[in-house]
Amino acid sequence: MAERGRAPGRARGIAGTWPPPGAAQAGGFAPAGFGIWSNSLEKLREWVKAEAGAGRLLPWVPIAYGTGIALYFAAEREPVLPVAATTAIGLCVAAFLLRRRRVFPLAVMIAGIAAGFATSTWRTALVGHGVLTRPAYSVSLAGFVETRDIRERTDRFVLRVTAMDAPRLHMKLERVRLSVRKGAAPAVGSFVELKARLQPPLAPLRPGSYDFGRDVFFQGIGASGFVTGAIKTVEPPVEGGLFLRYAAFMQNLRDAIDARIRTTLDGDKRAIATALLTGRRDAITTPVNDAMFISGLGHVLSISGYHMAVVAGVVFFAMRALLALVPVLTVSFPIKKWAAAAALAAAAFYLLLSGAEVATQRSFYMTAVVLIAVMVDRRALTFRTLALAAMVCSRCRLRPWCIRASRCRLRPRLGWWRWCRSACPACLHRPTIQPPPKLRYGVEGKS
Repeated sequence: MAERGRAPGRARGIAGTWPPPGAAQAGGFAPAGFGIWSNSLEKLREWVKAEAGAGRLLPWVPIAYGTGIALYFAAEREPVLPVAATTAIGLCVAAFLLRRRRVFPLAVMIAGIAAGFATSTWRTALVGHGVLTRPAYSVSLAGFVETRDIRERTDRFVLRVTAMDAPRLHMKLERVRLSVRKGAAPAVGSFVELKARLQPPLAPLRPGSYDFGRDVFFQGIGASGFVTGAIKTVEPPVEGGLFLRYAAFMQNLRDAIDARIRTTLDGDKRAIATALLTGRRDAITTPVNDAMFISGLGHVLSISGYHMAVVAGVVFFAMRALLALVPVLTVSFPIKKWAAAAALAAAAFYLLLSGAEVATQRSFYMTAVVLIAVMVDRRALTFRTLALAAMVCSRCRLRPWCIRASRCRLRPRLGWWRWCRSACPACLHRPTIQPPPKLRYGVEGKS
């Protein structure tokens, strides 16, 4: 039965006062769109919780490590190694002790920054050597040829100096990079005597641009120049060492492969095949080289992830297919792991054959982590794999200066670097063109 004074079928309303409970009172402040802000904060909180899940924070460790490296290169003075090392060790121990606390992720990030800073300081002190600060003329040099670079117009080689005689120059350089005319570079591993004109390492053209002096300093090179006379190959007074014999063997192997390609192909086909196998790109003609870069295919000529993945993948699937033809091996033995081991060996050989450039090393380490994960029955394609590849990469651990190189193409670290440059360019650019050599890269007169 319907109530008195109410029409049948009509909803019953409830009278109340305004404003409703929980609203802003008179004289208060209620920002426009407050509900949108609260929803955004709640969504951000959910994202942070999801990112802080088990195993999700590990990819941030190499980013923190790279931040410490960037802070080192942004310093105006050379840090004190004992202080940097002690601080890094203390923060790492503190992070370990806080592993069961809620502040553990923050402690790990701070420890990673300190570790990157201390590693860069230690590496700089380890490779410290003399650097030429003014031009030198008619310098008599004697030493071993460590590397040889065949370029389009001239050749270039690195000489490990064993004897040096220069007027008005009271210092000894460990390595120099010299240029000679096309086809006149001596063989790798030979002991030569020559005269050269030396110049200090080039300074950046503008603040924050490419620092040639920094890179050659970490390569152990103290000066560059060109040969002014004849190059005499003589018997070495001492043995060159194991590394020199290895360098000579690999160079002879590259020359043999190049000679074999010359007998089969000609023109730009031969040049591109040589570049993909041995890393030599000097024989590519200028029109073809320009066409490759204009079309966006210039990176194909640089041995990196694509080439390493092709080599490892072809060897892996070919070896597994061949082993699968034998039923006894398929049933009784882990042929997938054997194929992964063969692919890893092929990738390592390809790394050494191509000259082990920075991009090739990065690609090899990432490929090696995936193949090793297959060999130990672990998932290969995970964020942990990516983080582990970034941490074991020689450019990140043993060559920290490469994080600022133009060839730094490990995707997370490159994205982080671009973000830092856009967010805080003043933190990553030095106001001076080049720090004094005695304070940063090299000490004048050090022997």
